[in-house]
Amino acid sequence: MTVATSPAGLDNRVVVAGAPRSWRDLPAPALPSPGAVLTAGAADALAVARHHAGYGTELLLAGPTRVDATMRDELRAAGFAVTLFVDGVPQTTPPATPRSPEAGRLWLLTSGSTGRPKRVGHTLDSLTTVRAAQPERTWLCPYAPGSYAWWQVVTLSLTQPGQHLVVVDPDELDDWPALAATHGVDAVSGTPTFWRRTLHRDPEALARVPLRQLTLGGEPVDQTVLDRLRALFPTARISWIYASSEVGASIVVHDGRAGFPVGWLDRVAPGRPTLSLRDDELVITSPHHGVGLDGPVRTGDRAQIVDDRVLITGRLDSDEINVGGSKVSAGLVRDVLTAHPRVAWARVTGRRAPVLGRMVVAEVVPTTEPLGSATAAVPRGSVTAAAPLGSATAAVPLDEGVLVRWCAERLPDYAVPRRIRLLTEIPVKETLKSDV
Repeated sequence: MTVATSPAGLDNRVVVAGAPRSWRDLPAPALPSPGAVLTAGAADALAVARHHAGYGTELLLAGPTRVDATMRDELRAAGFAVTLFVDGVPQTTPPATPRSPEAGRLWLLTSGSTGRPKRVGHTLDSLTTVRAAQPERTWLCPYAPGSYAWWQVVTLSLTQPGQHLVVVDPDELDDWPALAATHGVDAVSGTPTFWRRTLHRDPEALARVPLRQLTLGGEPVDQTVLDRLRALFPTARISWIYASSEVGASIVVHDGRAGFPVGWLDRVAPGRPTLSLRDDELVITSPHHGVGLDGPVRTGDRAQIVDDRVLITGRLDSDEINVGGSKVSAGLVRDVLTAHPRVAWARVTGRRAPVLGRMVVAEVVPTTEPLGSATAAVPRGSVTAAAPLGSATAAVPLDEGVLVRWCAERLPDYAVPRRIRLLTEIPVKETLKSDV
């Protein structure tokens, strides 16, 4: 076994395709090393992870849609055999340039939000960021195989006794609450989009899952989604995590508030990441970094100080909208929209406009009934309120005019969306994100 894998973890229960077994009982298929394994199937992905944990192969694991034909050729040129699982059967293409494997190396693909995905080197040890003893949990893992978030849940189960795992395939995602309730899931990690989709589609089924731990990460986390989950699970611990392939799990917040305390900035502590802001960009020096990424790493994420919190609002290249010389944060406008009790999800972008150069536009998915109360609280981190707060009730049909007025009461005029398109479903990608 590799050094990061605890023998006690191998006895944890793993449920895949409805069949419970232990990590120890999972098959460990012999695969080439270095190897790039492409599969969206939960069972195949866990078997590959089990094999790597036991034999220390050099491995890149990803869903097949994340690796196009050009990238497959690039991987083969870099010495990887490429294995594609078809109906559970591995089909391997040998490397174009064979080389010796790097023992224990795990490669992750970045999200590709700033271009083509890049390879970031890790090991099971560097991916294992939870090392203190944990209360017994049964975790649901909805993430795409091979993503950083997937490996975080998998390494927790592999290395900690009493951390059981229920893994869902993509075609099971819409019905995951029923699956979770059947198998005693009491801890779930997902993106804010994942949680919003479930709240939108079937909040009653979600409420029947006996959750004691809810974790959010992978996208900006706003106060509204935290509050809606808190209303449904008043005694559970609700956490949000900032993590990436490059810097690992770097921020963990459990206080139920969006953002992290200003006092954490530039705090230096042994074994902990150092968080800084440079020109509104989050910069992290992390002990959990990928290969070659030691020292300060510019994350590409925009962060702003609002009162006593640092809020991460989105990517630098997409969050700021210049409206006639005035800067608007798309993320903070999004927070105002999602604070409306009849809004399940929103996306805010800029569009070209005469005279102003850009104007703010939005897409919104309305709920059929109000989520929570229409209280007159401006969400933490909202743009400066420009007018007294109004009210919103379920009796008022939700349309573009209602939402524009809602925003006009809470935002300066230049930040109010000029076009709002209503959608019926929350869009989601394989990564469980909606590219907000």
